[in-house]
Amino acid sequence: MKLDALNGVCPYYTMYPLDFPLRVLKAHGKRGDWVLDPFCGRGTTNFAARLLGMPSMGMDSSPVAVALAKAKLASAEPGQVVASAQAILNAAKEPASVPSGEFWRLAYHEHSLMQLCQLREALLGECSSSTRILLRAIILGALHGPRPKGKPSYFSNQSPRTFAPKPNYAVKFWTARGMCPDDVDVLSIIKTRADRYLTDPLPNVESKVELGDSRVAGAFGNMPKAHLVITSPPYFGMRTYLPDQWLRLWFLGGPDYVEYHQPEGQLEHSSAAHFAAEMGRVWKNVASRTITEGRLIIRFGGIHDRAAEPMDVLKKSLVDSSWRIVAARAVPDSDNGRRQVRQFQAEPKKAIVEHDVYCRRI
Repeated sequence: MKLDALNGVCPYYTMYPLDFPLRVLKAHGKRGDWVLDPFCGRGTTNFAARLLGMPSMGMDSSPVAVALAKAKLASAEPGQVVASAQAILNAAKEPASVPSGEFWRLAYHEHSLMQLCQLREALLGECSSSTRILLRAIILGALHGPRPKGKPSYFSNQSPRTFAPKPNYAVKFWTARGMCPDDVDVLSIIKTRADRYLTDPLPNVESKVELGDSRVAGAFGNMPKAHLVITSPPYFGMRTYLPDQWLRLWFLGGPDYVEYHQPEGQLEHSSAAHFAAEMGRVWKNVASRTITEGRLIIRFGGIHDRAAEPMDVLKKSLVDSSWRIVAARAVPDSDNGRRQVRQFQAEPKKAIVEHDVYCRRI
């Protein structure tokens, strides 16, 4: 049995590996302990807690992140998910809106795009059941990615799988190489993925994921106090989380073009000092929802176009936050998982070393 299969339902470029929260939870927690992740991303911490029988809460300001994290906590059989998709497509309801333009013509076959729009419209209308939550996540994971030599496993023309291609670059890339989208079997791709991710049953554990801003006092409501907070906040200067996911945001009801402005609810990156202060608000907030003996474990790093030393930024954020650092360890594999960028763009720079920082309540 491969109980961690569902964790791979839809990859992010900025995700951390499952073994990080699993290792921390096994070392410092026990079954029944509440776990909190205020920057939950695609729900890796919450999924790790589920595997170990620990209830959890996650929060993120990205609709894509929340959609994926919710799926990590849902349960349904593969056949139920496929039947749900089949029912939507069999209804043959003409979607109210189908994107047009050169990018969309080259990104998806006309028939595939029509089916994706049918599924999108139906899921925007109702997506509260576990079956539909899982169907939505499976579609998000297959929305764009590389074209294999064999059976198609993504709906799109050649693309990265963890971030959406930007329209102008993508059109030039596809045109220069004479790449046209295949008329893929949308339902077959959904079925293959449902079988891959949902065959093995997972434990049902009390958990919750919400779309929100972790800086806001009272954001976590009346959840039981957490024993462990395990998280990885945005790195200073990394402001493209949402533009990088623009195709998945479109499927969740967003516009059919890239929006580059900084939306509300995101940490502000005007300076390292301001960014640290914004993170500090989150640390204070989670302290109020953590037991006195609680621990905060943060994975943090940086990006190349910011001169600030990541550990300095993080240390500043923890000043007067009700937390103190007790240990910091370099992550030896910070550069792993970046190779797929080469499917579509130039050679990436070597990653800046990340650190796992362990804190205790003061």
